[in-house]
Amino acid sequence: MHLIRLLLLAFASGAASAATLQPFAGAGSEPAAPWRVVGLPNQTKPFTHFSVVSLDGHRALRVEAESSYGNLVHPLSLDQAPHHLVWDWRVEDPITAADIHTRQGEDIAMKVCALWDMPLDRVPFFDRQVMRIARSRSGESLPAATVCYIWDPHLAPGTELHSPYTGRVRYVVLRGPGDALHHWAHERRDIAEDFHKLFGDESAELPPLIGIAVGADADNTKSHSLGHAADVQLEP
Repeated sequence: MHLIRLLLLAFASGAASAATLQPFAGAGSEPAAPWRVVGLPNQTKPFTHFSVVSLDGHRALRVEAESSYGNLVHPLSLDQAPHHLVWDWRVEDPITAADIHTRQGEDIAMKVCALWDMPLDRVPFFDRQVMRIARSRSGESLPAATVCYIWDPHLAPGTELHSPYTGRVRYVVLRGPGDALHHWAHERRDIAEDFHKLFGDESAELPPLIGIAVGADADNTKSHSLGHAADVQLEP
């Protein structure tokens, strides 16, 4: 049911929010709190696997999907969010069968997402009703606006599009088929500017930033992917 995909970036119950982003690395290989793996409600398919590794001088998050779904979410509580999100990332194994224009092909080897608490009265009527149902079913305050920066094997950098499941999630392709695999790439995005560009027709005001997520999924194409992310930070 496509409604369930609205929960793709929902916060896990009991996850505490924070004022700043914490590093992935903890005492062992598991990502440190408040980073937390989040999937679909009552998920029966495999979860994407997240672990902390050392790679080329980085203490990095290893993100491996195997016909799986999952996000690593860091809840936040920022009424006045820093404008920039910076991170390093790389893809080792892309999903060549991906086609994010379609539901059956919407798989992503690496994504980094900003989750915004846009008021529901700014959301178009149909989406607003769907959001209310989703929030009621999940018991969570799901983000009404999500911008995901993605690494796609087919689309050119700069491509912007909606998720085929919901207009509440917008994609920006940052790395495409011309970008080298197995090499770190550095990103710095003005997330406030991107919000206004992608959701400005719905809200002139920048809503609170309530989370950052890193994820990968290969459940629709029954594929495998591997990527890494490191040094995810918020800056003025």
